[in-house]
Amino acid sequence: MAGHTLHPDAFGGDYLALLRQGIRRSRYFTTNNLNRDFVGTRGFSIVFHAGARDRVIADFPWCEPFLARALRGDCNAFYLNPLQLQLGSHVAPHIDRSLRAYVLDIDPPLQVSVLYVDVPKDLRGGELVLRRGRKFLGRVPPREGLLVQFDGDLEHGVERVDAEGLRLSLVCEQYLLSEQQLAMVPPYRIESRAKAY
Repeated sequence: MAGHTLHPDAFGGDYLALLRQGIRRSRYFTTNNLNRDFVGTRGFSIVFHAGARDRVIADFPWCEPFLARALRGDCNAFYLNPLQLQLGSHVAPHIDRSLRAYVLDIDPPLQVSVLYVDVPKDLRGGELVLRRGRKFLGRVPPREGLLVQFDGDLEHGVERVDAEGLRLSLVCEQYLLSEQQLAMVPPYRIESRAKAY
């Protein structure tokens, strides 16, 4: 389907278990710092330049295989965030521009990558819905190990979760910024409601 690709079983069960543990045990993992489109969600965010990738891996070693598989070589700034939904959670339709906190007139990312880390077997709802303008492009049911890559200018949202259990994904917005824009973005910063860092 235009605008996105699906990679089933992109990662095995051992790595997904490591991700679940690493994310949920992180001291930064709490009520989300994202905007009001993200209703009833938990997580935290990591802003980094391409040159700070090794520092991200040093602080969050569980993300190394994901970054090796998902990151594009032509992007220079990234916004990485674990995202957990539970019963009643949803994400309103939006186009990602999470680095707008630093660069007001920023374009959408070139690409967004989503890895489903934990999906309850009896999950109802929680599907990723993709659109380009008024054109419906697809509805992606979450499945453990599935990696979704989609164009950053697509409108997307997550339908309401209507079952008990925790739906966990790892999301990365990938940007190609001008030299002037890149200078406005911190080389490495953790954003979390757990504490100011």
